[in-house]
Parts: sequence; structure tokens; C-alpha cells
Amino acid sequence: MKTIAKLGMTTVVIIALLFSCKKADASREDSFSDSSKNTTDIISSSAAVEKKDTNHKFIRTADIKFKVKNVAKSTYAIENATVKFGGFVTYTNLQSTIHNEIQTKISQDSTLQTTKYSVINNIIIRVPNTQLDTVIKTIAKQIDFLDYRVIKADDVSLKLLSNQLAQNRSVENHKRIENAIDTKGKKINDVMNAENTLAAQKEQNDSNKIENIALKDQINFSTITLELYQNQSLKQEVVASNKDNNTYKPNIGIEIIDALKSGWYILQGIIVFFLNLWPFILIGTGGFFLYRKYVKNQSKL
Repeated sequence: MKTIAKLGMTTVVIIALLFSCKKADASREDSFSDSSKNTTDIISSSAAVEKKDTNHKFIRTADIKFKVKNVAKSTYAIENATVKFGGFVTYTNLQSTIHNEIQTKISQDSTLQTTKYSVINNIIIRVPNTQLDTVIKTIAKQIDFLDYRVIKADDVSLKLLSNQLAQNRSVENHKRIENAIDTKGKKINDVMNAENTLAAQKEQNDSNKIENIALKDQINFSTITLELYQNQSLKQEVVASNKDNNTYKPNIGIEIIDALKSGWYILQGIIVFFLNLWPFILIGTGGFFLYRKYVKNQSKL
């Protein structure tokens, strides 16, 4: 009976432990889910939502800086999401910055190289204005820590209208000047002045048209500028050591043999040098003996 009671108590304790572990895991998952949801709520904005308003035209932009777990993986996820929602990447600059590099010699021919570095990436993407808020919420899933997010919606309705009215005026003036040239322009100077005025108006008309096209492009495709970074990373690898000059010196026996050879070559050089001077040595020796003979004869006298 005691054994059965002990087994029963043990089973109850194990079940209680398992239940508490599952509850802790569930609470962690809920916490993570809540954290992700909070990040999504923070990064989202009504300025990023395309409203059905025919009277106002907005150029929407977003500027976001945040930390991620892994810059490379988050970059790929963001680029894939951009393409998925009909956008495109216009700029990406993924790079590593080395902060410190330490080399520790661990053996005669091996060195442990420790590198501290950080990875960052600056990305510029353009997405359809109707998908801006969706793309931003998708990017929010990659955020580990949000530094800042700036979302702007600039109303350019009046600017579009101004350009369109300027185009209409330019077309009307263009027609009047052409008619004036055809009907009244008899003098060459008047015709030239009218042609120059017409060319200037055409140029202004083209500029207004191009500006309107650029504005409509910015309205239809919103621009998102991202700066991603991660915690400082550490990389260690074993590399071959750079040996100094003393490592490659020969042993003393070889150095002695080389010294004897060098001395013999020097002696040979000295002998050859003096042999090359034999005419001068011969003349000098003859002069010496003649001098002694002359001095000896003078002394006898």
C-alpha cells in the first residue's frame, strides 16, 4: 500500500510539473505574440493608409530605423515582401564595420584572430500607395527594437492643379502665337521673336508635364527608407602565424661553412688584385734595388 501511495504521489507531482511547464511556454508565446502585436501597432499609422478621397492626392513616405536579430535574413525577408506586394527595391547597402581586431598566438605556427564587428543595411524601397500600410506592418515582424519611425503624407493636390492650369495656358498661348506668325508675321524680326517666345513656352510646358508625371509617380508608389542594424557580433578563427626572420635562419654549422667559403672568396679576390698590379710591383722592386745600389756606391766614394 505504501509503495502504491508513493507511486501515486510521484505521478501527481510529474503531472503538475508538466502542466506548469506547458503553462509557462504558453505564457511566453502569448508574451511574444503581444510584443509583436505591440510593435505592429506602434509602427503603423493612419498616414500610411490610402483613403478613397478624389479631392486630395498624397505623397506618402516612411523613414524607419530599427534593430533586428540578423540583418542579412531580415533584408531578404523585406525584399521578398516588397516584391510580393508589387513594389521594388531601389537601393540596398549591406556592409560590416569592424570595431576591433585582436590576434592571440596560441601555438608556434597558429594565431587566434578575434574580430568584433557590426552589420548594418540601408534600404530604399518603393511600394504601391495602397500597400504601404501592409508592407510597413510586414516589416514590423522583423523589428527587435524600434529606434524611430517617421511617416509623412504630403498633400500635392494644389501643385498638380497648378501645373495642369499652367499647361492649359501654355497650349492656348502656343496656338495664338502660331496663328499670329501665320497671319501677321511679315517681318523677319517679329517672326524670330515670336518663334523664341513659342520655344520658351514649349519648354515650360514640357517642364510642367514632367513635374506632374513625377508627382503622380510619387503618389502611386510610396517610398520607404529603412536602416537595419544588429547587436555587435564576434568572430573567431585560427589562422597561420606570420613567422619572423629569425625562424628562417640556418643552424650554426651551415653558417660556419658559409663563413669559410666567404673568407676563401675574399682571399682569392685579394690575390687576384695583387696579381693585377704585378707591373707596378716589378717596377717598384727594380727601383728599390737600383736605389740601394746607387746609395751604396755613393757611400764607398
